[in-house]
Amino acid sequence: MASWDTLLAFATLTILVAYFPGPALLYTAAQTISHGRKAGFMAMLGIHLGCYLHVFAAAFGLSAVFKHVPELYFAVKMAGAFYLVWLGIGMIRSRLAAQDAPTVPPKTVKRALIDSLIVEVLNPKVALFFIALLPQFVDPAGSLPVWAQFLILGTIVNFAFSSADFVTVLGASAVMRRMKQTKAGFALGRWIGGSLMIGLGLKLATDKG
Repeated sequence: MASWDTLLAFATLTILVAYFPGPALLYTAAQTISHGRKAGFMAMLGIHLGCYLHVFAAAFGLSAVFKHVPELYFAVKMAGAFYLVWLGIGMIRSRLAAQDAPTVPPKTVKRALIDSLIVEVLNPKVALFFIALLPQFVDPAGSLPVWAQFLILGTIVNFAFSSADFVTVLGASAVMRRMKQTKAGFALGRWIGGSLMIGLGLKLATDKG
């Protein structure tokens, strides 16, 4: 592995990136505000699991394909953007009975896990992030194989991101708890969550990066 000074720099950078407000935190907040804390935690878990695909891709060089095949990058990016917009519209159009407003059906909570997993997998920017960041802290002459160093560093990054998502879920659920006290507040929560999701999808689709 790299030296302790390098690992300290890596840890510092990871925390800064993880807790800087970005699309992942906004997505987790949107799921929480729209469907409640349980759905928020399931969204966090889905993102965490999906992120491992990008970690393994970076470890074994698969992410580099996006650099050499821009058409594939564009196709995956647009698929992810479309899916986010579709989820946002679904949130806004969803209807629950008044007596069900304080709770969320189990199906919705489980769906948050699946949706978040798909969203994370279809985000090529995450793949490029790992392949751009991790090699800077890998020591080819180290005692561990390069692929093992990739996996260790990637896992550290993933847990850092999940800790930020965890804090986001707690904060968003506190806001949602107040909003759910009335039917109008519950509807507003759906609109806010859906709008955030649509906005993220449009940003991903129009971003030139």
